[in-house]
Amino acid sequence: MKKQETIDVIPSKKIVVGDKNAPVTIVEFGDYESEDCAQAHEVVARLLDLYAGQVKFIFRHFPQLKIHQKAHKAAEAAIGAAQEGKFWEMHNLLFANRRNLGVISLKQYAREAGVTNKKYLDELINGTYGLYVQDDLKDGIQLGISKVPAFFIDGVKFTQTPNFKNLNAYIKELLAKKSVDSKAAA
Repeated sequence: MKKQETIDVIPSKKIVVGDKNAPVTIVEFGDYESEDCAQAHEVVARLLDLYAGQVKFIFRHFPQLKIHQKAHKAAEAAIGAAQEGKFWEMHNLLFANRRNLGVISLKQYAREAGVTNKKYLDELINGTYGLYVQDDLKDGIQLGISKVPAFFIDGVKFTQTPNFKNLNAYIKELLAKKSVDSKAAA
């Protein structure tokens, strides 16, 4: 009997975009087929540019399975790409192609993102990363999430509409407060 090869998988909650030491952490629970999440994706990209070095971003998967049948497999594809350090590239491609997320397309996007793993398609078909998507879903449900996008900034649920104006104002205020707090502590 052939011994099953085990691999250590980097779960999405540990995949950080931006400066890992940034003072502000944005966590989004989202779905790759959601139009609202696609709009939020554009907002997050702008915030990461604007606050480079000050903000880090973590995307957790919360596929809305009743309305988006391909979102779960797309989330698995993103986690698979992340194993080669290609999460953000794949994440961007998935949102850009959110209406075409079949397995063969996912393999093509992975290649475009720079994934070189020869077993990538097999891993997708076999659901290698499915449990990690389920972990994100469970965490989201425990946090009371019912719709996406759902944002948490430094562990606090963001309750306003997640548009650029609202998120930018919140982050700016949070950074100002952290700056005052660090000066007071010095």
